[in-house]
Amino acid sequence: MILISVILLVVLLALGLLFVPIQIYIDTDTNKYFAGLKGLAKASFEPDEKKLLRVRLKVLFIERCFYPLTASSKPKEPSKSKIKKTRPRKIRLRKLVRVLRSFKVKRFALDMDTGDYVANAKMYPIFVLLNQYIASFHINFENRNRLVMDIRNRPYRILKSFINH
Repeated sequence: MILISVILLVVLLALGLLFVPIQIYIDTDTNKYFAGLKGLAKASFEPDEKKLLRVRLKVLFIERCFYPLTASSKPKEPSKSKIKKTRPRKIRLRKLVRVLRSFKVKRFALDMDTGDYVANAKMYPIFVLLNQYIASFHINFENRNRLVMDIRNRPYRILKSFINH
């Protein structure tokens, strides 16, 4: 009886993880960049004065910061054993497109200035057309650049795009 309840609990936990939302958020105006599994894990990328980039990783109740762009203190020794070289498996373009199409863009806003008045004027009609039919695209002449993007997915959609032909 206990074994059946433990197996059932593990299966329900695995099924629950398939439906947890994955979120990727980018906002260049407020410098918020993060990716995470809602309620379980979150990796925030923050600028740092000394080390350029800091990654704040939160998993459940544990929070840890590390700096991925610093050199490690231990020198790596070359391995003496021969490593058999294997060719990486090719990911077909069709599968990659299906995986990318499984993502849903919840919010996309682009406010851009190229710094060239002529280029801005040429891009203005294109941005007006994109703003009406696709997302929030704006061209400005005030030297302001901003990108806000909120992309979401669920693991079952990614698995489904791999399985379906």
